Amino acid sequence: MRELASGVRYLGRGHRWVAENRRSYGFALLPGVISLVLYGMALVALVLWVDDLAVWATPFADDWGPGTRMGLRGLVIALTVVLALTLTVLTFTAVTLLIGDPFYEALSERVEESEGDCPEGPDRPLWRELWISLRDSVHVLLRALVFTVPLFFLGFVPVIGQTVVPVLTVCVSGYFLTVELTSVAMQRRDIPVRERLALVRRHRSVAVSFGVPLVLGFLVPLLAVFLMPGAVAGATLLVRDLTAEEEPEPEPAAEPDLFRKR
Repeated sequence: MRELASGVRYLGRGHRWVAENRRSYGFALLPGVISLVLYGMALVALVLWVDDLAVWATPFADDWGPGTRMGLRGLVIALTVVLALTLTVLTFTAVTLLIGDPFYEALSERVEESEGDCPEGPDRPLWRELWISLRDSVHVLLRALVFTVPLFFLGFVPVIGQTVVPVLTVCVSGYFLTVELTSVAMQRRDIPVRERLALVRRHRSVAVSFGVPLVLGFLVPLLAVFLMPGAVAGATLLVRDLTAEEEPEPEPAAEPDLFRKR
């Protein structure tokens, strides 16, 4: 229970930090605005064409009765929208981080400098950093799809699909959202993506409780833009503590053997 609460606490600390550092907050809003416009256009296009998509996906229902056919296609439309929103949540952060890599890197660095002992980070050109971010985001997205695709099909199951599956979908989305957000601070420490996943997996409850409020917030139009700077700041604080916990304790110095023969 303590770990579940700690994820929310880190999120609160991140938003409190950006509230106290308003110049950094305004600086970090631009990437979210760009991403929101792009995703907004894509979702509007989906809404306009989702009826045709449902008809195309269910040609076998053309000869069914009107009620049954409309019920099936209505379910397909609802699940398509849910899947689109889930993918939006899963990829919005990755795309925003990619677009705003210099912005969020600077924000994360300022957070670490305010806390002390800021890692210098690897000396790489910007194009190399962007390539690593893109490659790692694809790796994380593929991992997320292993869970979200089965959940999408389970959504067709009566009762479970309308109760348990949405809850699991939000938790899975929150977990992988945390993985994406912590990538900024972990990349500065030059931690490979597989080790990042392993580190977050060891603190699964913290990751879920950090990401779930953001997933729910990201479903509200425009709110994602304002939440991103605080989310990056909170994820940076989270990484600092997680990596500190993982560092091996120094071995105590060997005591002199007073009884050794001279």
